[in-house]
Amino acid sequence: MLPLTIATDGEAVFQRLLDMSISAGKHILTAALIFMAGRFLIRLLNRLFAKIINRPNIDGSVQSFLSSLVNILLTVLLIISVIGALGINTTSFAALLASAGVAVGMALSGNLQNFAGGLVILLFKPYKVGDWIEAQGVQGQVKEIQIFHTILTTADNKVVYIPNGSMSTAVVVNYSRNETRRVQWTLGIDYGEDVSRARQAVSSVLAADPRVLADPAPFIAVDALADSSVNLVIRVWVKTGDYWGVFHDIQHNLYETFNSRGINFPYPQQTVHVVHD
Repeated sequence: MLPLTIATDGEAVFQRLLDMSISAGKHILTAALIFMAGRFLIRLLNRLFAKIINRPNIDGSVQSFLSSLVNILLTVLLIISVIGALGINTTSFAALLASAGVAVGMALSGNLQNFAGGLVILLFKPYKVGDWIEAQGVQGQVKEIQIFHTILTTADNKVVYIPNGSMSTAVVVNYSRNETRRVQWTLGIDYGEDVSRARQAVSSVLAADPRVLADPAPFIAVDALADSSVNLVIRVWVKTGDYWGVFHDIQHNLYETFNSRGINFPYPQQTVHVVHD
């Protein structure tokens, strides 16, 4: 009788293990199917949501922020669904999340600050997608405003992620906010040169460039009597998008014009007095 009893118990344990394996396999298979279907559905919903908010009356900054937020929320819902499909009690899981919320909140306090900073940026709009800004020692064009970071592309095509928390509290210089900007040059001429003739040469160069605005009028004046030169300051107003083109082109044309008219640029000079015994 003893061997028969052992055999019966072994069969029961084997059957129980088999049932558990089949049940676990069903849960894993269901969770895998839900995960794959969920990822496909999230991509579909993200594209659909992007089409819905891709309108001219909705700022690009708001679009990128909302798209990032919706993607995270959908991903969290998918994770909860997969956990439920695995047979884990989602109510207990939610309670576990709630109990760990304080600890997680403290650990992610920086990210919560960045999220709040993102809301402040969207509310007060110190910059938007497409603007050229300077912040945290970095200059670049705003490509995206996500829920935690602002993404800049620098002039040499580097991608920089700056936390929204620091962007909402630090100094941000927005070069694209106004329609016009002032361009300034300091130009040195030799002592003894005719300042009026130099001013006329500068005026001719400025007048020949249609990008230089007539109002406010260009400003040309003697800025300083330096050690080796008489320095002229030149200030003009241009459209913001023309700033760098005007800066470099006018500088080149001033050099060519001064050379052609025989107006000399100074070299550093030093007078040495020799005392003979």
